[in-house]
Amino acid sequence: MLTQETEVLTAEEMTWELMPNHIELYHREIVSAAQADKLGIRMSSILWEKLGVGGQVVPHYHDVVEIIHITVGEVKLLSGGEWTSYRAGDTFHVPAGVVHSVANVGDSPSEQISIFLPAEAQVAPNSFFGTTIIEDIYSSKLK
Repeated sequence: MLTQETEVLTAEEMTWELMPNHIELYHREIVSAAQADKLGIRMSSILWEKLGVGGQVVPHYHDVVEIIHITVGEVKLLSGGEWTSYRAGDTFHVPAGVVHSVANVGDSPSEQISIFLPAEAQVAPNSFFGTTIIEDIYSSKLK
């Protein structure tokens, strides 16, 4: 059954959990596989991650595609056997099966949003989303 109402997860309700096997990596799952099922979408997980000073997502690979968007701080990305520096605002598209790592190289925690999506051989073509504008009856409730 698809969700028919907007679900809100407030930051206060979510706790930072230490991610095992990595260095100073904490996460909050902001979309789980079960929540994706309720929404009727194909997704493994979306994580809000925080790397402490000196923290590192150790080298690894997945059976899914990962999109990593750096939101806070300075990091280095291991890709193709090379470390390269990046900062908040940069985004990495990591194909399934590719070894990668992210390390915090700044003097304060870094943060990122990591989106994990199934990699499938036969997929329908993607397109930019459609939007329908609703008559402005809701704006008056903001005042």
